[in-house]
Amino acid sequence: MLLYVNILLLLIVIGLFGYPIVNKFRIKSVAKIVDNATFAEQLNGAQLIDLRESSAYRIVHILSARNLPFSQFDQSISAIRKDKAVLLYEDAKPVFAVRAALKLKKAGYTNIVILKTGMKGWHGKIKKGA
Repeated sequence: MLLYVNILLLLIVIGLFGYPIVNKFRIKSVAKIVDNATFAEQLNGAQLIDLRESSAYRIVHILSARNLPFSQFDQSISAIRKDKAVLLYEDAKPVFAVRAALKLKKAGYTNIVILKTGMKGWHGKIKKGA
């Protein structure tokens, strides 16, 4: 019985510490998570997608961004071209952007870039009050 408990505890520890490591490598195989400067370099000719809700987008967004809220992303994915880079951002830490990138990769998109700091850390050109 003690052996089974030890094996179970070992599996739990492996799961707790192994999942984040595996997930990090999985994300890297799907999208590049980049800083402001690298993101800004890739804006020209790319599709810039703001994953925040429309109310946040209307207040302020990165210049030339298109709003596709993550809550409606599944219905909007067909509006994104596969032959151009897809740049994703949200408010801060890229939680929804990573999930959106996984969906894009599954749908056959290959050039996906995520802004690491999100809108809150963006230092480039913005548009207010859209």
